[in-house]
Amino acid sequence: MRARRGARRARKAVLLGCAAALLAGCASMPDSGDVTAVDQSPRSEGESQVRVYGVPPQDGANPTNIVRSFLDATTSDEADFRTATQYLAKSAKRTWRPFQVTNVLQERPKPEPKAPSREDANSYTVTLSGSQVAAVDDNHAYTPEEKPYRRAIHLVKENGQWRIDRLPNGLVLGLSDFQRIYRSVNKYYFASYKSEAQEPKASRNVLVADPVYLRQRIKPITSSVAALLSGPTDWLNQVTSSAFPPGTRLAARDLALDDSNALRVRLSKQAVSASSAQCKRMAAQLFFTVQDMTWASKISEVELQDGSGNALCALTQEQADRDFAPSPGSRNSGKEYFIDADHKVVAMSDSATEPTPVRGPFGTGKTPLRSVAISRAENTVAGVSSDGRSLYVAGMEDGIARGGSLLTSNGSAKDPDAGLTAPSWDGLGDLWIADRDAHGSRLLRIREGKSDPERVAVPGLGGRRIKAIKVAADGIRIAVLVEDKGRTTLQLGRVERGGTAQHPELSVQELRPIAPQLEDVVAASWAGGSRLVVVGRESGGVQQMQFMETDGSASDAQTLPGVNGVKAVAASEDKTRPLIADAAEGIVRLPTDANWKTVAKDGTAPVYPG
Repeated sequence: MRARRGARRARKAVLLGCAAALLAGCASMPDSGDVTAVDQSPRSEGESQVRVYGVPPQDGANPTNIVRSFLDATTSDEADFRTATQYLAKSAKRTWRPFQVTNVLQERPKPEPKAPSREDANSYTVTLSGSQVAAVDDNHAYTPEEKPYRRAIHLVKENGQWRIDRLPNGLVLGLSDFQRIYRSVNKYYFASYKSEAQEPKASRNVLVADPVYLRQRIKPITSSVAALLSGPTDWLNQVTSSAFPPGTRLAARDLALDDSNALRVRLSKQAVSASSAQCKRMAAQLFFTVQDMTWASKISEVELQDGSGNALCALTQEQADRDFAPSPGSRNSGKEYFIDADHKVVAMSDSATEPTPVRGPFGTGKTPLRSVAISRAENTVAGVSSDGRSLYVAGMEDGIARGGSLLTSNGSAKDPDAGLTAPSWDGLGDLWIADRDAHGSRLLRIREGKSDPERVAVPGLGGRRIKAIKVAADGIRIAVLVEDKGRTTLQLGRVERGGTAQHPELSVQELRPIAPQLEDVVAASWAGGSRLVVVGRESGGVQQMQFMETDGSASDAQTLPGVNGVKAVAASEDKTRPLIADAAEGIVRLPTDANWKTVAKDGTAPVYPG
């Protein structure tokens, strides 16, 4: 998985990769096919005019070379794998399903020929082997999956030439090919709060990022819209919904931004009956999904049309950002927060060199704290006492008292790893926290930071212990540091709201690993709609900090410079804001395109609102 951190560099090096492929005989200039216009100013990496093409089978090629060349052809930029299918026997051409699954191996698969049978000179078997690191299913969802890979490919002679007649469905790619061909793209769906949907805090317009992997040079805009219309991935399907009526499909084959960077999308008849408000919500999903694919160009407008080209509704960039921007509350904060050496909760702007105490009781230093969380509205502080036993909540206003403990831990005050975790606010204004003791953990939610704590079931936790939590702004996903037998891993859970409106029952379902290659995770923080910054180390390795996607794949964001002895890290869901960390040098900050700078030699628990 370490190799994935070079994804951006791999994409930038695609010209060299294509040249190497040509020299190796695994690619060629096409000499047939449709004529297509070349855009003189490509709008994004995904629309680069560089293309890789496979080489047709050579007469008399032996079985191993046929398999090797077939694998090369599957890495081409042909939408229909036209060249790759030339290596298949007639029966296999009818049955092979290349998009059923994509198996990603650490290196390109190695063909291992099997000794041919003396009784049958027209039959041959080649085994593909390697070390699998992930799989992408037919809904484009990525799943880390480290295991040995071994599959057999059978060949027969057809018209005197070796051809493949039996092979597994799907593709098998080396990691470098996967990084060149595919790109992680966020589809967007609306959060579904179910039993709590009627509460005023539960907006109908909260968009949740659903990352998928798409082929980045095969009609990128069209493929991202088609993937959006196919619905959420299985993991998010229970807690999100789409504004598109069931069965809605594209009524136009090729989508592209026009000269004004507007996108006009023709939809099938199912979309025609949508109300104006529903149509705007559909346009918002399209806007942010396509914007994620065409990151190099800002979309000015999305217009939805019926099959005849008549306008249904339009959504401008200004309207999209104002009414539907994912994690809107995280984009307004101008400050970072931490606890200084005098036990005061202090705030700093990005450009400030000196912190200032927050207003209210937590800015006085009279209550020593272990950890804090600032509400997303930046008007309330939740703090855990220095012994980890008590949770306090107070407003950021002058002249108010702290008040009594809102929650008391069941854990022992003598154990520094027991007691209450750092609290976390979601975008609905609710406070989340976990209580840890030697016998396990309990996850709790406190409505609006002032009601009685409610137990949240975590059925996949088992006997493992929660070490830390960080809930996403949407309240739909929660990152959990889980300790098991001395190993701490980062897991992502899905928050489901069952029960009734009067008595909702919350649970965290289907915990799944986010950074499976890290053996010991120290800290994590949300850093975007589908991205977290994670601090940890691999087995036998040193501590490192990196971005990870919520599907468990390594982000293609910039490589982070090292910093010593990180104990905590905080990121804003606004990607333009700097990282802050509690490190050996004190509280340090990493501005965009710069290096770490110390902002306070003494301090702990750096946080952004949330």
